[in-house]
Amino acid sequence: MKKIAVFCGSSNGAADIYREGAKSLGKELVRRNITLVYGGASVGIMGAVADSVLEAGGHVIGIIPSFLENREISHKNLSELIIVNSMHERKAKMTELGDGFIALPGRPGTLEEFFEMFTWAQLGLHNKPCGLLNINSFYDPLVSLFNHMSAEQFLHEKYRTMALVDTDPKGLLDQFSTYEPPTQKTYIIEEKQTR
Repeated sequence: MKKIAVFCGSSNGAADIYREGAKSLGKELVRRNITLVYGGASVGIMGAVADSVLEAGGHVIGIIPSFLENREISHKNLSELIIVNSMHERKAKMTELGDGFIALPGRPGTLEEFFEMFTWAQLGLHNKPCGLLNINSFYDPLVSLFNHMSAEQFLHEKYRTMALVDTDPKGLLDQFSTYEPPTQKTYIIEEKQTR
């Protein structure tokens, strides 16, 4: 695994533990010689994860839409900054570059990015791992929802377990290194026999 795309918030969150968790992920990426691909901002935990990779001597690729370049304050010290025209282009570029996807705590946009990658994996459009770094139990309600979806038979167990979850960056990246994608779902439609 050479590049990991990280989805996360441009806010710091309510407690320092979120920034510290983002920094820990950055350090672990560098330790494993993995490039960070992320949203290109210098603020919030987006900035924290990028800064930690850069401070440890790692490589960071930021991807930011032009309309957010000033609003999210694009990071000026990245290894590479790619400016795109839209949120769709940002996500498409992150999908193209990333060998796996991690969501740190964030807003609905973070969830939207994660869910699209998770859904595409379920549909077999890619075979890359998708994980939640569950800092400060942030994603516990989402994990409970996945379990509820499975219990109610809207999400097959083999797809529920595709959402890799850990509170520790090392544990999550260890799961990424051994990830085996499940077989894709197929729908068999029985044709009515006519006489």
